[in-house]
Amino acid sequence: MKLRDEKDIIQLFHHDEWIIDILKAVKSMNLPDWWICAGFIRSKIWDNLHGFKERTPVRDIDVIFFDEQHVSESEEKKIEKELDKIWPGLPWSVKNQARMHKINKIPPYESALDGISKFPETVTALGIKLDKSNEIQLAAPWGVKDVINMEVRPTPYFKASKKLMDIYQKRITEKQWSDIWPKVTVYDD
Repeated sequence: MKLRDEKDIIQLFHHDEWIIDILKAVKSMNLPDWWICAGFIRSKIWDNLHGFKERTPVRDIDVIFFDEQHVSESEEKKIEKELDKIWPGLPWSVKNQARMHKINKIPPYESALDGISKFPETVTALGIKLDKSNEIQLAAPWGVKDVINMEVRPTPYFKASKKLMDIYQKRITEKQWSDIWPKVTVYDD
């Protein structure tokens, strides 16, 4: 499937029953301001753009939400266990964005979307969820051009800090994305 814009990306996910079922599982948890994000989204897009017949292995399914009332890692682990009861064996990773600023040593986030905007790479600063009508919503605070063009760049938030750019560089080295998706180009700026 050719991808040109956000509508095409939504259609790509709409046609994947496995992903729709995962979205339904997370929606059933009734988490406030929830999204599935990051590599789970990017990998699906890049697999499609590379013409892969099979899905690349899923390292984790990043589920984020924003709840200032229940800010603890133990609460996140409880949600992971509940998701594992709904769909056992998937690599669930749940993080409340209302506490992640402490981990990342930056100012507090205002919402889950604000948290997504502060992810390291534009190609991972993506989220999807189902709305009340079970329609797919796509969050792309830095747009979808980079993920469609398979160009890895730091988000403007990371680019503004030498310390954060060091984290970006380390992640790029560790992830080795172009070994999995050879059409990917990584930029340092």
